[in-house]
Amino acid sequence: MPVPLKYNKKYDQLTDEENELLEINKKSIADFVEQSSRVSDVNYATRNAHAKTYALATGKFLIEKKIPIELQQFFDKEKYDLIIRFSNANLKIQKSKKDIPAYGFAVKIKDENGDLIANYPLVNFPLFPINSVSIFLKLFTSVNRFYLKKWSLLSLILQILKVTPSIFTVSFFKNILKLISKKNDFLLSFDYYSVGAYRLGENMIKIKLSPRNINKNFGKKLTTKDALENYLKTNDFTADVLIQICYDSKDQPINKLNVEWKNSPFIKIGEVKIEKDSLLNSAACENELLSFNPFESKLFFQPVGKIQKLRNEAYKVSLQTRQKINKLLKYK
Repeated sequence: MPVPLKYNKKYDQLTDEENELLEINKKSIADFVEQSSRVSDVNYATRNAHAKTYALATGKFLIEKKIPIELQQFFDKEKYDLIIRFSNANLKIQKSKKDIPAYGFAVKIKDENGDLIANYPLVNFPLFPINSVSIFLKLFTSVNRFYLKKWSLLSLILQILKVTPSIFTVSFFKNILKLISKKNDFLLSFDYYSVGAYRLGENMIKIKLSPRNINKNFGKKLTTKDALENYLKTNDFTADVLIQICYDSKDQPINKLNVEWKNSPFIKIGEVKIEKDSLLNSAACENELLSFNPFESKLFFQPVGKIQKLRNEAYKVSLQTRQKINKLLKYK
């Protein structure tokens, strides 16, 4: 078995220009969240991404009994408690029956004392179309300003065009076609991915969650939210948890997110299980304020990479602004 490539801080370091753009972006995030109730026509401040919550549920992370010896040190218990949030990636909460199939499966892992071990916001598309931090920050800022009617559609389109070259990879086109073919499938029938890399001790990994035996046509006539809630009220859910390990930065690049990792086999490390009728009240203020910031994880489980690094500040600003507004509203 090849020797894993070790984590190094160099993978996360931002330039001065990128840090300046990040500060501008943080201001746009705060502005968006402050006006998000108007943007989405709801009675609370929403997240700056994955604004719509379909459902919240409790679950278990069961560790594989035959997990490789070198990984056993990270999983010293047989099972861990989970809180799982199902969401849509859109910044705006749409009222339509069917949303674009951009789904989130965010996982909060806790120990037996209720202390946080790790947050993993997973999505149903394995790649990210932007490798440049500056291009991403400018685009994200322009999207926020567009929703707040501070930027024109033409300005936004010009920023989007800068992203276009990044999508011209075999990996990206393959996965776009796959997503289009599954656009009407049930939310729980999708695989979910970490997109960027995470630390596993001194190693670096990507994560994949692969559901078992899910009818892709479940709830066809229902809204996505109703279909998901109906399923979880009456069915157990099980998904395999798989990881890829980074051995070579050429085959498994950390800061090139628009291509799939190759020459790194998936290793099963456990299962996610949700027992039927384990839903939480997703409309409760304390649940809407839950944070799934992956940088709140223990040190050896945190994200790796420059694009990932941006998440920390974005999550913090979004949460702080939501807390300030929603605790005052105390909506029910």
